[in-house]
Amino acid sequence: MMLMFGIIGMRKVKDSDDFATARGGYGPVFLAFAMTATAASGATFLGLPGLAYTSGFSVLWYAVVYPLGVYTGVLICLHAVRKAGATFGSRSMPEFLGDRFNSDALRLIAALFSMLLMVYLAGQLLAGAVMFTQMLGLETFQALVLTAIVLMFYIVLGGAHADILTDGIQGALMLLLACLVLWMFSVGYKIDGGFDGMVGELNRIDPTGGLTSSISPSHPLFNSKWDLFAIFFAHLPLGLLPHIGNKLWALKSDADQKKFIAISFAFGILLPAITCGGILARALLGDALLMEGANPNHAIPELFIATLPAWAAALICAGVLAAVMSTADGLVVSTAQIFANDIFRRTIAPKLMEDSDDNRIDKYSLLISRIATVFVLIVAIWIAWSTRDMNVALLVWIGVGGMMAATAAPMFLGVLWQGSSRVGALTGFIVGGVAFSVLHGVGFGPTWLGTGDSMQAIAQWLGAQKSNPFACATIGGGCSIVSMVVVSFYTEKPDQAHLERIFGGK
Repeated sequence: MMLMFGIIGMRKVKDSDDFATARGGYGPVFLAFAMTATAASGATFLGLPGLAYTSGFSVLWYAVVYPLGVYTGVLICLHAVRKAGATFGSRSMPEFLGDRFNSDALRLIAALFSMLLMVYLAGQLLAGAVMFTQMLGLETFQALVLTAIVLMFYIVLGGAHADILTDGIQGALMLLLACLVLWMFSVGYKIDGGFDGMVGELNRIDPTGGLTSSISPSHPLFNSKWDLFAIFFAHLPLGLLPHIGNKLWALKSDADQKKFIAISFAFGILLPAITCGGILARALLGDALLMEGANPNHAIPELFIATLPAWAAALICAGVLAAVMSTADGLVVSTAQIFANDIFRRTIAPKLMEDSDDNRIDKYSLLISRIATVFVLIVAIWIAWSTRDMNVALLVWIGVGGMMAATAAPMFLGVLWQGSSRVGALTGFIVGGVAFSVLHGVGFGPTWLGTGDSMQAIAQWLGAQKSNPFACATIGGGCSIVSMVVVSFYTEKPDQAHLERIFGGK
């Protein structure tokens, strides 16, 4: 079916802009299905249930809070992103940032930094491999290659059209699956005593009550109100990342913006209900997925295998696979555009192909898009194989956390504050990305702020955030915003004519 949509998408592709954005091609309801599916991802459908299997009810905070962050961010930026996209013909979020601040340097740095999304893509391939391993009995590497091949064919053919067409259908299937899992959880399916029996079984497994408490003292991601705030703040830029944000340009009419956001928000709140399946799986399966050779990422497929007839389990597992593919295809399209659009069309072509007409450049850009799709998938397979034992939800945050922290200030201040400057945006992007990399990758040293008691206490707290990618992204995003505001006050402001092209006249 995916290959069929690839062929349909190929017939819709008229040029490289169409391949990259499917600009103005879809109505609000279908596009809401597609965007919700892309935002949910394999991390939602496998990684979150895996965390819930390990840590219990406290993970439900993540499921509730993260879509609030995602769609709040989209609501803030939607109008400005669509207007600037229409004005400048932006095809990617790095290109939008470059156009907003009239900065080739920011566009190129954002494009290069976006290559971190290949780690995010690796997480989706790994989630797809989990499903193919469960459904077809393949080895992990074989399953990774199969997942990538399916993606490669329909994206190379149809680009953004194939991405949106498949995501729209997959989004509807995913919503049905989330409703089913929520019902199974609410009735304690296949457990004596129903819901209360499920809670009792969880308390028997962990007599300390850690699996049934609303806050998990033993888990670094869910043990305080700060952690919950960090989940919200860190997800604010998620809806504007390249693989999701490019769908904002596919909406047919500006008049449908409110309808699109409302439907997307409703769908986005419902989809993470799949997390409940991880809790039910722990009650049914006990500690089986914590044993050597097992993996909590398998909680959802193992739950279906244990509770449903084989044919029904296979159909539902196909729904989980849809969640994986719906994000992976968007990531492939947006990452390929780094090479075709941000590097070739906007950087190389103006300097080395000045005498070429737009049609010739467009043909080269379309060809590079398709070649880059294959390259991106090969690199992502290697990353996925190297990190195959990690939790999928946490793996993807290695890829997106730095991007979230870096884009927080340029994206949000760029649409909310006309006084933000080019140098300020560039500074904020770099500071946010570096801050996340240091906090999450290196770890903050206990003596970096000096030897005073208060400074050491702050340094130790910052060091303790290393294992929490959401906290690191939140702190990095805060650093990004503060640095951009300070630098913008002391550097040259954009000219009024450029601001009017972005925001419209007074």
